[in-house]
Amino acid sequence: MNDLRKKHWEHVYDTKSPDQVSWTQLTPHVSLQLIESSGIDKNARIIDVGGGDSRLVDHLLDEGFKNITVLDISGKALEKVQKRLGDRADQVNYVTTDILDFEPEGKYDLWHDRAAFHFLTKDEDIRTYLSIVNAHVADSLIVGTFSKRGPLKCSGLEVMQYDPSELAEVFKPQFEKSECLNRDHETPFRTQQNFTFCRFKKTRLTD
Repeated sequence: MNDLRKKHWEHVYDTKSPDQVSWTQLTPHVSLQLIESSGIDKNARIIDVGGGDSRLVDHLLDEGFKNITVLDISGKALEKVQKRLGDRADQVNYVTTDILDFEPEGKYDLWHDRAAFHFLTKDEDIRTYLSIVNAHVADSLIVGTFSKRGPLKCSGLEVMQYDPSELAEVFKPQFEKSECLNRDHETPFRTQQNFTFCRFKKTRLTD
């Protein structure tokens, strides 16, 4: 595990509330739209990678999904999720790890990543991420990153920007693009961040 990366995110989640970080969304409309478009079953295995204390898991539980995992490098973030979910916390699986060290058991029907992948700026880290995704995603992949009109940094860290064609190029040929969207996210500070979201389908020829 990258100790500096873990220390950074533990500090962020230990010292800042949701209204003090740019990525907070009360309702993750785009993610929910893309998950619905994937057509996955309510019993499908879903993982939210770099989920932090995102409210996506709350909405998925509300919609009746039953097999949800939230992964984050920050244990503090996942503690916040469990505290917020209260009695529903034990309906969710939690994994505290750097995504680059993740060793999944089995495959996920849907892999969701909003704003984790774009923190990988080194070719070798991107390749590691791809190897995990290619081996452990059975059907649908949803990735959200800053677009070419988005910020160059987040939480003081450099990020990669992608347009839809570039994001599709990264994940082919194992995944083919189903749809891509560009959307502005309004931060708690009333600023705008432009995102590229793409939903991909696993290609059968790679099975």
